Amino acid sequence: MPHETTMESRNWLKRSFRRFRPGHVVNLCFVAVMIFSTLLTWREVVVLEDAYISSQQNHLDSVANVLDRQLQFNVDKLIFLRNGMHDALLTPLDFAILHGAVTQFEQLRKQRFWQLELDRRRTLSLNGVSDALVDQGILLTRDNANLANELTAALEAGYLMRLAHSSAPMAHQAMYVSRSGFYVATQPTTHGADILTRYYDYVTQPWFKEQTQRLNPQRGVRWFTSPANPTREGQQMVTASVPLDHENYWYGVLAMDIPVLSIKRFLEDAIVKDVEGEYQLYDSQLRLLTTSTSEKRKVNVFDEREQAMLVEDIAKDTVGGKHVGSRYISWERLDNFDGVLVRVHTLKEGLRGDFGSISIALGLLWVLFTGMLLISWGVIRHMVSNMFVMQSSLQWQAWHDTLTRLYNRGGLFEKARIEAKCSREARQPFSVIQLDLDHFKGVNDRFGHQAGDRVLSHAAGLISGTLRTHDLAGRVGGEEFCIILPGATLSQAERIAERIRRRINGKEILVAKSTTIWISASFGVSSSQETGDYDIEQLQSLADQRLYWAKQTGRNRVCASDADQSMAMK
Repeated sequence: MPHETTMESRNWLKRSFRRFRPGHVVNLCFVAVMIFSTLLTWREVVVLEDAYISSQQNHLDSVANVLDRQLQFNVDKLIFLRNGMHDALLTPLDFAILHGAVTQFEQLRKQRFWQLELDRRRTLSLNGVSDALVDQGILLTRDNANLANELTAALEAGYLMRLAHSSAPMAHQAMYVSRSGFYVATQPTTHGADILTRYYDYVTQPWFKEQTQRLNPQRGVRWFTSPANPTREGQQMVTASVPLDHENYWYGVLAMDIPVLSIKRFLEDAIVKDVEGEYQLYDSQLRLLTTSTSEKRKVNVFDEREQAMLVEDIAKDTVGGKHVGSRYISWERLDNFDGVLVRVHTLKEGLRGDFGSISIALGLLWVLFTGMLLISWGVIRHMVSNMFVMQSSLQWQAWHDTLTRLYNRGGLFEKARIEAKCSREARQPFSVIQLDLDHFKGVNDRFGHQAGDRVLSHAAGLISGTLRTHDLAGRVGGEEFCIILPGATLSQAERIAERIRRRINGKEILVAKSTTIWISASFGVSSSQETGDYDIEQLQSLADQRLYWAKQTGRNRVCASDADQSMAMK
């Protein structure tokens, strides 16, 4: 019986050996490599797609920023003109020529149309209509005690407007349109019926009518899109307008016309630099205004379902992107225009571009992996990749606090010593803020450590969101934080600490289901200005002492000097 058992064991070993002979091992390795290379390729495809999406958004962001700057420049010009007219209304210039213009207006005001000119080389002409025509307008009136001041202010603005318009990019014309029946514009007006037509066109435009106190209570800049109009040289315009008010009286509207054609030329220039894709500018209702596509090419259009989907997505996120069929659509709302810039990139364009070439190369690489059985190469690549990720993770963990994502004590002080040395060499101030959350132990005792962790994470987010880009913040104890402020004086550091204190004290935190709490923090501030000492340990120790006095004197306050301590002792 024992002998039969031994024989069966030997036969099993032989069968197992035959099953795992070298041919089978090679086949097994081939399957393993094929699976591994497929997974690796798929992972790279996902990473490549993310990079592609990021690239699309970066291209769009670059064009949107430049377009925003162009539009912002025009908005700044409008604000500049409004400020100039407001000052002129408040303190009109006492020039004889301006008084003469007012006298001339009194002589002309009953004429059906009229024009005042001081000096064409210096300022723009003032064009107006009669009292009778003003009386017919719903929004128009000449019952203004400061009408004379408004006339002289408009004449002064004509000089500023001519200079501002000459340097404003894209702008077609700038104008001031008064409710008192006159206007001044950078586009020349022929003395005659053209004045009536222009004035009527101006006061019936939405950019004028919707600047009443009721429709624009904030009295800020608003954007309007108008269709092509023969009286405005047959062009479709995008108009920025801002009301002119003084002592709660609405005088008129300052506006600047930007032809949609100018924006189209700008987008066409952008597409020359970035051959792939198409830029499209839409208004707030997602109506297409213009594109970067030339007349010879077909514009990418969306059907009703796709457009409804885009409207919903754009309403949720000001910046984003998504796949729509075989196209990738990225968008970004403009800061200085009530609309959205969209970039459309088709699959065909993607395959012709760099990312398409990389995708094809990646597919060939997968075939190469499978065909040549490069087991060692694949394994090494996988190991190196894992080691790199692990190294980066360990390095980050060595310098940061995993809960708050701020620097830990060692990382903060290492960075702070470098900053202190630089500040000392540059003879710049160097300040330290030490803060401690008030009654934090009570939070842990009442709601548990998980709630305490939420409070710490919340406080860390408020701290980092308040600091400048070159400031440092770290968690140096359980509920203690330290902030390093290179280049900040004691008073500046105190203001920053006070700002953080208000933000922490002003935010309600959800610590459990249906349970919220308010927290506060105490602060101690020190600076190298006081003693000339740049030693980070000494500065932190001094800030910690002042933090102690802040705690002793009622918490939720900032102590930034020994005088604060003396007052507290008294």
